[in-house]
Amino acid sequence: MSSNAPSDTARRNRRIGLICAAVFAGMVGLAFASVPLYRAFCELTGFDGTARKAETASDVVLDRTLTVRFDANVRDLPWTFRAKQTAQEVKIGETKVAFFQVTNTSDQPITGRAVFNVVPQQAGAYFQKLDCFCFEDQTVGPGETVDMPVLYFIDPKFASDFETRGKQEVTLSYTFFRSTSAPEPEQANVHSKAAKAAGQG
Repeated sequence: MSSNAPSDTARRNRRIGLICAAVFAGMVGLAFASVPLYRAFCELTGFDGTARKAETASDVVLDRTLTVRFDANVRDLPWTFRAKQTAQEVKIGETKVAFFQVTNTSDQPITGRAVFNVVPQQAGAYFQKLDCFCFEDQTVGPGETVDMPVLYFIDPKFASDFETRGKQEVTLSYTFFRSTSAPEPEQANVHSKAAKAAGQG
């Protein structure tokens, strides 16, 4: 009886060890996945003021007008970034286009990516974007100025939701950051020189 005890204990300890290792691996995996999963959740639901991407325009336009205001910011980028219009009067359900403008004030090509949100936060679920520069990286050449459009509409459900139906204004805000998936400026220059050399050869 006593001779079997150590082997039973060893098997139990190995089983507990394997369970702990599996739980740890799962927690590490969730930590790495949490940011993209959270971003996808926000874009799907409009949570935390995140504007949603729509596949088609609204087929209903209400006889009610909102003021949509635009805000533009940059973080750690040698860019100037502004909205070309401070506000638009928009009927709920109406498709509108707004323009933003970026100027790269450096002497190197820079790649950035814009993040966005909507104020008030409850309006994020109803601010639908059909096309937007924020869905992918944007590379702007040295000294270059680029106009960037946003095609959007306010979902008619905005007018019936008790949290948003009394709101008269919505603000769409963008902030450009340096893209983490883009090469460093030195690498971009190396690639550019190599391409030129290959063309001359």
